[in-house]
Amino acid sequence: MKGTFAQVRTYERSVQLLMINQFTINFGFYMLMPYLATHLAGPLGLAGWLVGLILGVRNFSQQGMFLVGGALADHFGYKPMIIAGMVLRIVGFSTLGLVDSVAALIAASAATGLAGALFNPATRAYLAADAGERRVEAFALFNVFYQAGILLGPLVGMVLTGVDFRVTCLVAAGIFAVLSAVQVGALPARQGNDTTSEEGSRRENVLTQWRGMLANRPFLLFSTAMIGSYVMSFQVYLALPLEVGCLGGEGRFGTAAVAAMFAVSGLSTILFQTRVTAWCKARMEAGRALTWGVLTMAVGFVPLLAATAVPLPDHGVGLWLLAAVPPMLSAPLLALGTMIAYPFEMDTIIRLSGDRLVATHYGLYNTICGIGITLGNLLTGVALDSARAAGMSALPWLTLLALGLVCSAALYGLHRTGLLAPPMAVTMTQIAEKAGIGRAPSPG
Repeated sequence: MKGTFAQVRTYERSVQLLMINQFTINFGFYMLMPYLATHLAGPLGLAGWLVGLILGVRNFSQQGMFLVGGALADHFGYKPMIIAGMVLRIVGFSTLGLVDSVAALIAASAATGLAGALFNPATRAYLAADAGERRVEAFALFNVFYQAGILLGPLVGMVLTGVDFRVTCLVAAGIFAVLSAVQVGALPARQGNDTTSEEGSRRENVLTQWRGMLANRPFLLFSTAMIGSYVMSFQVYLALPLEVGCLGGEGRFGTAAVAAMFAVSGLSTILFQTRVTAWCKARMEAGRALTWGVLTMAVGFVPLLAATAVPLPDHGVGLWLLAAVPPMLSAPLLALGTMIAYPFEMDTIIRLSGDRLVATHYGLYNTICGIGITLGNLLTGVALDSARAAGMSALPWLTLLALGLVCSAALYGLHRTGLLAPPMAVTMTQIAEKAGIGRAPSPG
């Protein structure tokens, strides 16, 4: 870890602040969110469908508004959107802890999600801009801070929620308030490099810019191919815990096994991310790294697939081992695949954007992947249910393995055909005109 902090200190102050910013955002978020459903269903006594609605509103308001948040960041600057997102999180978290009416809870959940849509694209675009040629390494460090927040937040939240969930909400809101004050005073203002056209005098029409992005075929193909990586990595929160619970039960053993699985996944990223990125960058191009990263995620489901060939013990140590060991092997493989791919993934988005409208491209990319995650998780859930009903325990893992193989093959094809190579710097207007779907507005 000393080497990680030493590497962080070699970057500009703004980059250092953004990494601390992301750690704190995830720390505050995961301090609260894992316990929200229990609070809604328990002390507040809401029906299951209402709990699902409130949580779904948060996810939809974030994923659905990523594109708008990115466009606003490119238009008004990165810092204002980061601050605006922080303020919305303060309001949302405070409200979640202080109200009990369904309407207010839905509004608070929507505000919490919209906050993420505002500061996430802005933060990544800002980091890419100020890291310059070292942005691949910067995104590797960024992922270390990101995962550290996910790892530590739930532990502190568990202690605070043991006192009162309201305390958890107010402490999380207070963390965001302090972070907002720090960002206002210490984070330099940063404008994207894409607010003017080539002539440097007139702004491109927003709809024309968006049409240009939608005509950017390599970017859309890349975004689609990467959906599988997000579906696979999300199974640490969905299919793997469900498998542990199904075989090992929902008692102390199941809870401990899931906690250990999360710890292994998070700690492996914190300890090895920068080394993995340095090794990959020294030996392969971005397209190959992406291919190997997604392929490694696919291999992460092989231990679970192999375990289905083992006869299921009725009880005892054998059953516990079968419930815990395969997920514990899969989790670090999924983490390794993410470590390999993530820094190059973020860099590829910038290159395919032509280094213009970077935040908007991040927003569209997250929206595409968010839709894919929703559909992928739905299909994974169907596969899990179908497997249990039909006695085909291998079905979910075969499906996820096949998804990973298809997506890695797609990325390899994009790399081999040169579609992941940096495009010439052109405006979104020019892209749209070449595609025949829009014209630049006349000067004047």
